[in-house]
Amino acid sequence: QVQLTESGGGSVQAGGSLKLSCELSGQTSRCTMVGWYRQPPGQERGMVSTLNSDGTTSYGDYAKGRFIMSRDNAENTVYLQMNSLKTEDTALYYCAAVCGTRQFWGRGTQVTVSS
Repeated sequence: QVQLTESGGGSVQAGGSLKLSCELSGQTSRCTMVGWYRQPPGQERGMVSTLNSDGTTSYGDYAKGRFIMSRDNAENTVYLQMNSLKTEDTALYYCAAVCGTRQFWGRGTQVTVSS
């Protein structure tokens, strides 16, 4: 089992920044990918960014150039630095990990961007 706990969400004005954190615990040695996903109000959940165990990252189109995903292996934590936030970035942000043959999800952290 792997547990993921997100934090760092909140309310910010457009143009501002937030840094989300996701702490992993449990049998994390089997995890090969960690990602951030988001679900805006009334929409489906979509990928924001992913980070593989080899260090490669990928970003959704709306995240490129504004968001940066990173990790601290010593702390078993991944981060999502979000800059130049827009009102359309308002969503519930989830952290997920693929570990072995299973995928685990956190409960999410709300990000609200106001104009």
